[in-house]
Amino acid sequence: MKAFIAAIFLLTAIPFAAKAQADAVNGVWLNEEKDAKVQIYKNGNQYFGKLIWMARPLEDDGKTPRRDAKNTNSSLRSRPLQGLVILTGFEYDADDKEWEDGKIYDPKSGKTYSSKMKLKGNTLEIRGYVGAPMFGRTTTWTRSE
Repeated sequence: MKAFIAAIFLLTAIPFAAKAQADAVNGVWLNEEKDAKVQIYKNGNQYFGKLIWMARPLEDDGKTPRRDAKNTNSSLRSRPLQGLVILTGFEYDADDKEWEDGKIYDPKSGKTYSSKMKLKGNTLEIRGYVGAPMFGRTTTWTRSE
């Protein structure tokens, strides 16, 4: 009977453990250049990230909020960078222990890349790529307090 109860407990605990692993990416992250912070959050079964802090939030005039000036879509160039969602559509793969099938937008270049993320301790490795992951670049973010 004890073995049966232990088995039931383990079977019901597995989904909670997987959810905890998937949600471990949630929080605030400092980018590699240390000039921006991104808040990663879950919406439904997907993970997103928005720009919540920048070292230089204003244009050179010191008054105007920085805009998405390098966006390849000219109609989006006037939107503010502060609050901009730059990570979209990531889904957790419990087998690979990584978040896959997402997109990352780079406001410094105005380009969007396919992306995947992997948590390594207190750091998050984010790989942006075109086509296949082997044709890309990895940046490492650090969890922020």
